[in-house]
Amino acid sequence: MYSQSLSSSGNFMQELDLLKSILADLRRTSREYTTATTESSCPVTRRMFTDLTNDTLRLQGELFNLMQQNNMYSASSKVTRSELDKTIQSAHQTQQKCNQFIQEKNTLSSPYSQAPNVPQHQPNYSNPYYM
Repeated sequence: MYSQSLSSSGNFMQELDLLKSILADLRRTSREYTTATTESSCPVTRRMFTDLTNDTLRLQGELFNLMQQNNMYSASSKVTRSELDKTIQSAHQTQQKCNQFIQEKNTLSSPYSQAPNVPQHQPNYSNPYYM
């Protein structure tokens, strides 16, 4: 049978060690759920892993905030706002490229799709409901 080692205070582990262990496990679990989500081809299974990922990330964030408020965990070094903005902008560009790629592939793979023989244009009239 599994035996537990007790600390000098009679607890299984010191509270800080236990919380750090749980926090690390939540990080690992969220990575694994993310991998399972990206590897899943079944929409229902993918949705389940997406929900599990979101729940795990939420719980990890709550535990991290609790530990940080109680000086049990310090965040990594701070970054400047401009560095953060640059990273966010880069992520948005990557996301847009991915969306364009997916739309192109979905359009081309549709059985009724046909490549346009004229360039796409904007309508030259405006919607009277939004004026």
